[in-house]
Amino acid sequence: MAKLSVFLLSLLLFSFLIIPSASAGDDYTAFVYAGCSQPQYAADTAYAYSADSVLTTLANAAAFGPYANSTSGAVSGVLQCRADLPLAVCAACVRSALSELSTLCPSAAAAAVQLRACFLRYGNDSFLGRQDTSLLYKKCGAPAPPANSADFLGMRDASLGALVTAAAPGGYRVGGAGYVQAMSQCVGDIGPKQCTDCVAAAVTQLKSWCDGANAGEAYLGKCYARFWSNGGTVYSPAHEDHVDEAGKTLAIIIGLMAAVALIIVFLSFIRRAGNGK
Repeated sequence: MAKLSVFLLSLLLFSFLIIPSASAGDDYTAFVYAGCSQPQYAADTAYAYSADSVLTTLANAAAFGPYANSTSGAVSGVLQCRADLPLAVCAACVRSALSELSTLCPSAAAAAVQLRACFLRYGNDSFLGRQDTSLLYKKCGAPAPPANSADFLGMRDASLGALVTAAAPGGYRVGGAGYVQAMSQCVGDIGPKQCTDCVAAAVTQLKSWCDGANAGEAYLGKCYARFWSNGGTVYSPAHEDHVDEAGKTLAIIIGLMAAVALIIVFLSFIRRAGNGK
């Protein structure tokens, strides 16, 4: 079987994701995209057995670490989970990814699927250890509110810039400025320099394609980058001082009302005592 040397060109892509406004509510098994090669393998062939062996190995490995790769015969495979999540989440995500592959890409000679918390890929195109900054999938959120748009862009750029300059083990990086958050993840078969270059390419894609959007994500061959808004409220010392002053004012008002009530009760008691004489 001929090698699939240009994976992206041979893929049929599927995507159904609506970008959430914040990662806190993420469904870790939410579908992002899948790609299936047009060439397929026949059942009961050496390639079929190799593909099954690779996927089984990766499924088992997900319980022990966020990254793993496997090779059997002509087939290689890789999985990458978000490094900040528990291994149980990784294992569950990979199981869901395998289910998506069996539904969307049955018997595909090469395929990849990205869920919110994990990435799974297999094929015979020798992709392990090789840099790949080709864009596989991107999506932008709704337009950001026009008010304070310059501030939002500044926070977005600062958050994304932190991803490029960060140096984190496992390729997982986070950034944040104001109410804008960002994260990125590289596949574990590339080195730190390749990871930084890939994230920088993803950030460039986001700034180009999602300029003015309140969220965006770009998935490249060996990494992805995301940014999103937490809602537009920036808690600053001035804001906290304002809240404190409001609290003090409310406490004073309540105290005055309580004092007036006590005076009324006291005067009523005195009046009743005078009438009883």
